[in-house]
Amino acid sequence: MNGVNLIVLGVSHHSAPVELRERFACSESETPALLGRVRTAGLGEEAVLVSTCNRVELYVATGRPAVEVAPVLRDFFLRDRGVLEPCGRQLYGLGGIAAAEHLFRVASGLDSLVLGETEILGQLKQAYAVALRSGATGRILNKVFQTAFAAAKKVRSETQIQRGNTSVASVAVDLAEKIFDRLSDRQVMVIGAGDTSEKTARALLSRGAHSVIVSNRSWDRAAALAEELGGRAIHFDEWEQEFGRLDIIISSTSAPHFILDFSRLQRLLARRPSRPLLLVDLAVPRDIDPEVKRLDGVFLANVDDLQAIADEHVRNRKEEMARCEQIIRDRVQALVQGLGPAAIAPSRWVFE
Repeated sequence: MNGVNLIVLGVSHHSAPVELRERFACSESETPALLGRVRTAGLGEEAVLVSTCNRVELYVATGRPAVEVAPVLRDFFLRDRGVLEPCGRQLYGLGGIAAAEHLFRVASGLDSLVLGETEILGQLKQAYAVALRSGATGRILNKVFQTAFAAAKKVRSETQIQRGNTSVASVAVDLAEKIFDRLSDRQVMVIGAGDTSEKTARALLSRGAHSVIVSNRSWDRAAALAEELGGRAIHFDEWEQEFGRLDIIISSTSAPHFILDFSRLQRLLARRPSRPLLLVDLAVPRDIDPEVKRLDGVFLANVDDLQAIADEHVRNRKEEMARCEQIIRDRVQALVQGLGPAAIAPSRWVFE
């Protein structure tokens, strides 16, 4: 693209399990430093990092040949995230037009766990804003990401790809309804008052949940969200006191370790009447120890476990895919023309 090559390197729910994705995950506060290391190492003049529960992707614009940079960038990314063993095909790489098409598909929700979901667009915009503020973007990535956002808006407004329950939050609530006959008499706690938690709480209430308790490390944020939802806020270190009354716990914090492990949950269950408990872990890194599934009456779902429910929505959206893909092809072609002749042909790398 006018002498500058676009590369994306990453892992996603398509290629890698949550156990690997969480090792690549990078917090927003860490991101500017990582982007700086990419540029200092001469691996790209511009860079954006996208880190969500379902994907971690590094976008780079470089004046060097993509086939030369890609393997070096791969080795850098592995070392930087502390992944010392080979990842093989779990780590993918795309270059040129293929990389642009991939970003456009991600922004439009076509590469998501739930086909057509809308949260990813906001997450991409936030990732781009972080890179922009830190001075890590320039003419190429600014144009590429802004055009991707416009393409996603066109897909959303001109197709039915997002019809029905498309968000991870809504899918989590669908799962709750599969465990319990109804939600009207269920007590829910949301741990972590971020965007995903808020959407989940609203979805639970819209399906008739009896009440919602909000717990978050920031008391002000928990109190504000609880007031909006007509629920109740509690301090983060007090949520165990509510455990005996809970039926559903939705957890989506940014904690670097488990906030609920096997021994802790076993102790809490001993104080609670015997009835089903649904744990939905939306966090990456995970909030809840997967071993808790061994406890009687406990149902645990993480972001990967939501795939089965997501597939039900996918079937309703298949017919819209052709229209969406045509919009993306048209927008990518316009992008290439706007930036100048493509510097490289579409490239895909399989790392062994």
